[in-house]
Amino acid sequence: MLPIVAIVGRPSVGKSTLFNALTRTRAAIVADMPGVTRDRQYGYARIGRVPCVLIDTGGLVENPTGLEAQIRLQTERAIAEADRLILVTDARAGLTTQDEFIARELRRSGKPVVLAVNKSEGQDSDLVATDFHRLGLGAPLAIAAAHGEGCRELIDTALADLGPPGEDSGAEAPALATPESEAAGSEAIRVAIIGRPNVGKSTLVNRLLGEERVIASDAPGTTRDSILVPFEREGRRFLLVDTAGLRRRAQVAGAIERASVARTLQAIAEAHVVILVLDAHDSIGEQDASVLGQALERGRVILIAVNKWDHIPATQREEIHRQLSLKLNFVPFAPLHFISARHGTGVGELARDVVRGYEGSMREMPTAEVMRTLERALQAHQPPLVHGRRIRLRYAHQGGRNPPRLIVHGNQTAAVPDAYRRYLANVFRERFDLYATPVAIEFRTDVNPYDRERRTRPRGAAGTMPGRRRRG
Repeated sequence: MLPIVAIVGRPSVGKSTLFNALTRTRAAIVADMPGVTRDRQYGYARIGRVPCVLIDTGGLVENPTGLEAQIRLQTERAIAEADRLILVTDARAGLTTQDEFIARELRRSGKPVVLAVNKSEGQDSDLVATDFHRLGLGAPLAIAAAHGEGCRELIDTALADLGPPGEDSGAEAPALATPESEAAGSEAIRVAIIGRPNVGKSTLVNRLLGEERVIASDAPGTTRDSILVPFEREGRRFLLVDTAGLRRRAQVAGAIERASVARTLQAIAEAHVVILVLDAHDSIGEQDASVLGQALERGRVILIAVNKWDHIPATQREEIHRQLSLKLNFVPFAPLHFISARHGTGVGELARDVVRGYEGSMREMPTAEVMRTLERALQAHQPPLVHGRRIRLRYAHQGGRNPPRLIVHGNQTAAVPDAYRRYLANVFRERFDLYATPVAIEFRTDVNPYDRERRTRPRGAAGTMPGRRRRG
């Protein structure tokens, strides 16, 4: 296993900037304000002599209250998981009592600690490090994470007693992978949990994992980064993506929230399955339909989880069903799951439907069976007439997966109405068990080969075949 390195420090010293510099990504949201990072964020170091796993953590404070206490718990778990620790401090602010407190906590862990003095660009490194010797963590390393200065030396120092994989045996070190490529290689199902703030997305993630992996709070906007969490359930590998809550565009303010929205949309684009979490106590808003439209446009498997269902009186449930059918009628294939993420009601069935939906979206459909299905659909319901002529659909075959795509050939296919397209999609969805999956139907008009030959045949000046004379 690769060594694990946790990046720790007080708020706003540049931990996420260092994480991005070492992973050469923009996975962690960076802003010039404290408290941006809250959950643990994992990534692979892309620079340095020894491959390793990095953990970005939230700011550690001495006397936490409220949300700070949960952030501290996440940081303590990262410290417990790590093999090496990097304490990040701020050269501009100098040594603080909070730095001294964190240094004491890290020494108690008994794990090797490397001290990094960040934001030291343009300053004498020896002079910058003078005060930080008092922490008793060895020689401080002056770095500038925003510019990548000193980052390679830092990670090499943290892992100095370790050799690259295969160094002693002469074997070649394995190629380093990103979480996305590792998930693809292991056939993990990528599941994006989306929805408005405070509907219970993080609680659902923790319930699926069986542990408090991400911070769940009653305060809206707790999750900011998109947190990737790999796990295994009943022999299947998953990669859960807990996303920030999406609000109306007019209510999105500040660079941090705009970055959170961008990461949520990216998570939808990269997912196999999208779970939209709704609050049973709240009405369905425009942003719910909008984000669902994003998933539909991308062709993702769509599951709808109506959370906090256990506290809904039986007299109100029928009205909620009616409202859901009315406002989400543009995704009639998306199944509804009425769950309680806090108590686990219905979560197991939701997880099983994730697998069923993924398998449907990746299903191979034999051409012979596709043709038989098309023929039965045409017998049951013929396409309409166009200018007195019947639309002819002659043959079909599969054109792609995730989402399932079917190519239907015929004549006058440009005139096929949307209602008939939906009819065919429903027929194929039912026949091949394409559960919770949008089916893309692409129509192509056959080209008359004689017309094409006539168009490409060379002609003389008068439109006759060359070599033949017109008789006067």
